[in-house]
Formats: sequence, structure tokens, C-alpha cells
Amino acid sequence: MPNQKPPAAADADLPDAAAPARRMRGGPKGLRITDVAAQAGVSPITVSRVFNSPATVAPETLERVRQVVQKLGYVPNRLAGGLSSSRSRLIAAIVPTIAHSLFSETIQVFSETMSRAGYQVLLALSGYDDSSEEALLDAVLSRRPEGVLLTGVAHTDSLRERLANVGIPIVETWDMTDQPIDMLVGFSHYRIGVAVAEHFLQRNVRKPGLVSANDERALARRRGFCERLAQAGIRDITEVLVAPPSSVALGKAALSRLVEQSPDIDAVFCGSDLLAIGTLSAARQLGLNVPSQLAICGFGDLEFATETTPELTSVHVDGTRIGLTAARCLLDRLAGTEQNKVTDVGFQIVERATT
Repeated sequence: MPNQKPPAAADADLPDAAAPARRMRGGPKGLRITDVAAQAGVSPITVSRVFNSPATVAPETLERVRQVVQKLGYVPNRLAGGLSSSRSRLIAAIVPTIAHSLFSETIQVFSETMSRAGYQVLLALSGYDDSSEEALLDAVLSRRPEGVLLTGVAHTDSLRERLANVGIPIVETWDMTDQPIDMLVGFSHYRIGVAVAEHFLQRNVRKPGLVSANDERALARRRGFCERLAQAGIRDITEVLVAPPSSVALGKAALSRLVEQSPDIDAVFCGSDLLAIGTLSAARQLGLNVPSQLAICGFGDLEFATETTPELTSVHVDGTRIGLTAARCLLDRLAGTEQNKVTDVGFQIVERATT
């Protein structure tokens, strides 16, 4: 048929719905990085830098490219890029919970810092069970992250061995040990318990109590608290252990149990500010004056610690510094730069009206 169009031209005349599918390389409608570069008036390598290392791009260029990306609906194919360059630009962050804000400031600043360097953070929740952490890590490592942030240092032996051999930077946080897997940014929970005990001893506490979760980090604080009091001759410590995560309701119920066991209890160290708020509320209901009859100290120094009546004494840990330092450790290692293996950020007892 002399008037028949060549196949290529015929395909070009087909409506989009009938046109042969094109490879989806970088987003909807087959958009390519070169399409974004052309419309933004920059080179493809500049567009790549916008996604992978935005800090290296001039602010006005960065904004122009991002506007074009938003307008076109372009999505980079991270998998294809990762396969070709052996880099995923992905960092995994594993925390026990986001049920309360104890870890939120750490994760917030960590994510922001990694994002500015061109990395994306995959957040995973492990709970407080070692077996759950191990199963979760299997799933996370299958995404080929370039680094991992972990909460705590109490991992199974098999997990520690795997992480030591996995070949990517690992930073543990919110704890302290002499034998980190790789890098460590945290503080000693044991020393916190010791410090709170000394705080109570300075106030002539003689019948202390403890309300604590039973996870590894909380139990380390409990151990330091009890051992320091024992050194001072106080071994009769009434305590209630609860399953994490902590809550106000658990704190309220715990004080009633403490008073039943020890009616003359005169101080309580709570393993979290949420438990402390519940304890403070229960004290009012039981007619106990705080702090003259019952001193209360929490842990975490969360924002609402200054909004209670009376204001709550608590242990402050700089979660922002932990997140920022952890991010810098990973970025330095990824860049091949040496960094401190262990960073102890310390802690501070912030004394307020409840003690």
C-alpha cells in the first residue's frame, strides 16, 4: 500500500493510551533527568547533585531545579541509580518507639542533617524485643542502606556479629559501652541511676521507691540507683517494674502499689517523665504533698516537665546533640574521614519543685 506510513510514524500518531509503553526511567510519563535539566537550563549532573548532594548546588540553582521537578512531577529512580553506582543514598534509623517524644528530637535532627547531605532516612520501629530488632534489621539491610543508626547497645550476640561484618558504618545511640559495634554516641544509664540516688541522699531520703520499665536501658538506671543507695546503707527499696512503653496511666497505678507496700515511702525515681507525671497525679489523689512528703524525679526532661504543678525534677539528655553527632559520624565515615569512635554526651539532673 503506497500510502501506508512507516511503523515509527504510525506509532507516533497513536493516542497515549494505545502507544507502546516506554521504560519508566525516573518518574511518570517516562520523564528523564535530561528533561528536567533542559527545562531548568542546567546540566544533568547538576540535577543529579540536587538529589544526591544538595549542599554543593548554588541556592538559586537548587530552587530552580526543585521548581521544575515539582512542575514536571519527576521522581528519580533511586533503585536504578543505586545499582549503577552501588549507592542507595539510604540510611536506616531503628528506634524502639515513637509513642512518646523521648527519641523524636534525636531522629528529627538526624534526618534533617542526613537530608541536607543528600541521604534519605528510613525510620523503623523495633519495639523493646531483641528478636524483633533482629528480624527488622534483616528487612532493613535488604534495602542496602549505606549506614545504620541503632538505639541502645543491648543486641543479641548474633546480631552484633552480623553488624560488625556487614561492611557499612554503624552508629549506636542512647547508651554507653566499652565495646561498641562501630561508632557510639550516648551516655551511661547506670551513672544516671547513681546520680539520682545521690540527689535523693542529699535530701535525706530514707525510704525511696522506684517505678521503671523493664527494658535494658531502664534496668541499667535501676541498677545504678539501687547500688548507690545500698552503699549508703539503704537496701529496702520498694519498686514496681512495668512493660514498655511507659505511660501516665502506668505511673498512676504504680504509686498506689508502692504506697500499699511501703506507706512511709518518701521519694520515687521514675524511669520516664510519663511515669513521673502519673506518679505526681496519684500523689495528689492520695493526699501526699510533693515534695515535703514525697519527692519525685523523672527521666527525659520532656517539654511538659515545666508545665506540671509542681514543676517536675528530671534527668536531661541532649537528644539533639545525639542526633547531630550521630549524623556527622556517619557522614564522616561515608566520606572516608576519621572520627571519634565513642562520644559521651553526658546528662544533667534538672532540679525543680518536685524534689
